[in-house]
Amino acid sequence: MGLQDIKARIAAAEAEAGRPAGSVKLIAVSKVQPPERVEAVLAEGHRLFGENYVQEAAGKWPAWRERFPGVAVHMIGPLQSNKAKQAVELFEAIHTVDRDSLARKLASLAQTRGACPELFVQVNTGEEPQKAGVLPAEVDAFIAACRGMDLPVSGLMCIPPEDADARPHFADLRRMAERNGLAGLSMGMSGDFAAAIAEGATHVRVGSAIFGARVYA
Repeated sequence: MGLQDIKARIAAAEAEAGRPAGSVKLIAVSKVQPPERVEAVLAEGHRLFGENYVQEAAGKWPAWRERFPGVAVHMIGPLQSNKAKQAVELFEAIHTVDRDSLARKLASLAQTRGACPELFVQVNTGEEPQKAGVLPAEVDAFIAACRGMDLPVSGLMCIPPEDADARPHFADLRRMAERNGLAGLSMGMSGDFAAAIAEGATHVRVGSAIFGARVYA
């Protein structure tokens, strides 16, 4: 499909939802993609990318940042507390704040550094036992706890269950964000980002539809 096709579809979804053009940020998910594919997207002018693994990002993005000014990389995969120090130095945003121990670690690092990436709380909207994320009933208290640690929480993130209609989950996430005064909504992937945009997504995460199918070693 390619980058320009996805951007055109996002623009159409914004218009359909009555939202301003450019109100949705496209995170190009570059995890496990061959370097030549990522460089091709960089050469097209795209500058916002998502990674799932700290070590993989650390191995490739510092050099690309030097070659392509203006790059921003967001952490969109589960973050282990022992990788938090490296993560706050690598990423402009972390979308997967999902537990008290991680929040405390990030708060400690932020105090030491005097700076912190933009943070999104991951919500397990489907209450799936195998999936990371704060449960919906605990979201308000968790956000309050993060704010009590002076963490810069700017939004919420979710990954709806694979076999479910995603739109009700996006609507639920929007309501949680609204009642907590949060503007950011990281939701929607290749197959459902139009529904996410209709429900207010500010960031959509698209990978293989831009880069092609991933090839795992």
